[in-house]
Amino acid sequence: MGDAFVSEVMGTGMLILLGAGVVANVILPKNKGFNGGWLLINFGWGLAVFAGVYVAYKSGAHLNPAVTIGIWTSGAEDFATGIPVTAANGFLYVVAQMTGAALGAGLAFLAYKPHFDEDADAGTKLAVFSTGPAIRSYAWNFITEVIATFVLVFVILLFGQTPSELGPLAVAMLVVGIGASLGGPTGYAINPARDLGPRIAHALLPIRGKGSSDWAYSWVPVLGPLVGGAIGGLVAAAYIV
Repeated sequence: MGDAFVSEVMGTGMLILLGAGVVANVILPKNKGFNGGWLLINFGWGLAVFAGVYVAYKSGAHLNPAVTIGIWTSGAEDFATGIPVTAANGFLYVVAQMTGAALGAGLAFLAYKPHFDEDADAGTKLAVFSTGPAIRSYAWNFITEVIATFVLVFVILLFGQTPSELGPLAVAMLVVGIGASLGGPTGYAINPARDLGPRIAHALLPIRGKGSSDWAYSWVPVLGPLVGGAIGGLVAAAYIV
């Protein structure tokens, strides 16, 4: 479990470094990728997942508490080879994911520090770290996150039933597809660690003109993905049987 903990920290850190990095590249002033568009962000996040999964191979590359809980509710016996599904192990996975996400966000901040010092508005700077809704409606934003994360976890669990062996590439393309199809309303957190870890980093880092970390919204990209992941695991278990 010690190796798995480090694996999840490293993998989730890589995921957030590259994911937050593509957002920063597209929305912060004076970047070469400025105004690159939504699809660049989608593909950037997909490739971030691709890299993160490879880095976290020792732990089964969950990178996401919603995936961890989905594996749990699917009735699986192990989180990864040699790591049984228990409450203690699940808790350690989530702690590792949150830690890695905060560290990855900090590295993204350092990589783009001069651009954070430019005169982007506070909301734009926050958007590098965490998600926010296009139309703020907590109930509907929650439902969107539940649906999108259900798709993520359900399909990931079904990947294990196919002989294609596409591995990380399949998960990466799934994330691109979710972003393109379901990401517009909320920015598709689909991962509590992806949102909460960087949001904490945003609150702590010395970001010029950063403003609020929008804690009023922060529960949506945490609880929505957890519920969606749990449902995804339950439906996958029934579907596979």
